[in-house]
Amino acid sequence: MFGERIAHGTPFRRAVEEGLLDCSRVVQIGMRATGYAADDFDWSRRQGFRVVQIEECWHRSLAPLMDEVGDQVRGGPVYLSFDIDGLDPSFAPGTGTPEIGGLTTPQALEIIRGCRGLDLVGCDLVEVAPIYDTSGMTAHIAADLVYEMLCVLPGVQYRT
Repeated sequence: MFGERIAHGTPFRRAVEEGLLDCSRVVQIGMRATGYAADDFDWSRRQGFRVVQIEECWHRSLAPLMDEVGDQVRGGPVYLSFDIDGLDPSFAPGTGTPEIGGLTTPQALEIIRGCRGLDLVGCDLVEVAPIYDTSGMTAHIAADLVYEMLCVLPGVQYRT
C-alpha cells in the first residue's frame, strides 16, 4: 500500500500470507470505491474471500445476507472486525477514508446482531479518527457498535 508492506489497509493481506486465515470463511461486506490498486478487491476474491460490494447492500435489509454469512462461517471460531469507514460518512465522518455510498447504521446493527449464535471469539472496531469529526458523532456511533458487539459474544446476557 503506497509502496509499504505494512499499512492500515494491509492486515488481511499479511494474515493470508502468514496462513492465519481460512480464506473460505472470510467475508468482507460493504466494499466500495476504487481501492488503492486496480486489483485490490480481485485479490481478496482470488484468496477465496466472499466480497460483498456495497451496491449489493443498498436499499435492503442485511439480515438475509447475515443468515448466509452465518452458514458460511459456522463450525469454527469467528472474529468480527468492523471498519467504521464502512459506514456512509453522513453517519460517521470521523475516519481517514470517508467514501460516499456506505452502509447505514441500521445495516451495521444487522451485521453485528447477525453474528449472534456464532462462535465469536473476539471483535474490534477500527479507523475512528476523532480529529475529523468535531461533533463527536463518529466516536459515539463507534462506542454503540462496540457495545452491540459485546452483546453478541457467546455467554453474554445483555439485551440489544
